[in-house]
This record gives sequence, C-alpha cells and structure tokens, in this order.
Amino acid sequence: PWAFLPPLFSICVAAGLFIYFDAVSHGQVVPLTSQYPNKSALPPYIIAGNSPPASCVFSQIMNMGAFAFIAVFRYLQLKNTLYNPWLNTICLLAFSSACFGMTLIGNFQLFVEEQIHNFGTFLTFGLGTLFCWIQSYITLKVNFKNEGFRTSILRFLLSGGITICFILSTLMAQDFHMHAARGQWSLVMLFLIFIGTFYV
Repeated sequence: PWAFLPPLFSICVAAGLFIYFDAVSHGQVVPLTSQYPNKSALPPYIIAGNSPPASCVFSQIMNMGAFAFIAVFRYLQLKNTLYNPWLNTICLLAFSSACFGMTLIGNFQLFVEEQIHNFGTFLTFGLGTLFCWIQSYITLKVNFKNEGFRTSILRFLLSGGITICFILSTLMAQDFHMHAARGQWSLVMLFLIFIGTFYV
C-alpha cells in the first residue's frame, strides 16, 4: 500500500492546480492562451489562488500535496541500499524543504505576502529540482527491483525537462508573464510525473 503514496501525491496536487479553471470561468484571470491583454498583468496561476473560493481550495490542496512523508518513505526505502547514504539524507532534506515551500505557496497568496510566497516558490522549484536530479542518480546506482536503468533514464529526462522549465520560467518572470506561467505549469506537471515514477 505504501507504493501508492507517490501517485496519490501527484493526483492530489494536479487536481488542486486546476482551480485555475474555476478562476477563468469567474473572470478572475485570463486563460493561458491569452496573448498579453495587459503587459502588467500577473500570470494567471498566481492570481487564481488569490481570492475565494479558489484560494480556499488552493490552500487546502497545496497543504495536502505537501506530503513530506513521501520524502521520509523514500529515505527509508533507500536507507540500507546506498553506498553513499549522505545522498539519501540530502534528498530527504531537499524534498522536505520543497514540501514546506508548497505550504508557503498555498497559504501566503502573492498579493498578501509576496516575499513569503516567492520564498516558498524558490524552495519548491529549486530544491525540488535538486531532489529530482539526485534521485535520478540514486535510481541508476541502486537498481531497485531491477528497474534501475530504464527508470533512471526516464527520471533523468524528466529532471532535464524540469530544469529547463525552471530556468526558462525564472528568466521570463519579469517581462513575459504568460510564458513564465506556461513554463511553471509544465515544470509542475513534469515534477508530478517524476514523483509518480516512485511507484516502480
């Protein structure tokens, strides 16, 4: 039954991100397909969680998504199989910090506490990306359930995609809000797929 935790994490967080569609239907944000109606407009995924009822749903789902116990579960799963246990400890700390960042994102909306929200974004995306790369390497070395090589290739590809999305969305955040939003949505979906691969 523990093997179902990673896919459950991915499903819960992905479901919560779709409060964006509720905000679009209420006219609170512009759709991702928008062609820059207002250059000063913030990305829609940020604003979607800024006012009720979407903010309530967003906060709850992000808190549920902060499944720090997945980090502990993965740590325990690999604890006795690694030659370098410090890699496992770094992953535990990185993923736990990323989960804490998710609670900051969910509970401190951009318009209310911008610095805290942005710090949570850095923790989630920055340390989450580090976690993905180290887990990909560990998967290759451990060869857990004789799936190491094939699974590690998939995880390395996902880690590369996550890194590209992280860099592009960071570079575009100031001037190209809609492109940055698309990059962050892609990053989140790739990260959720990555976590879902822990089922193997």
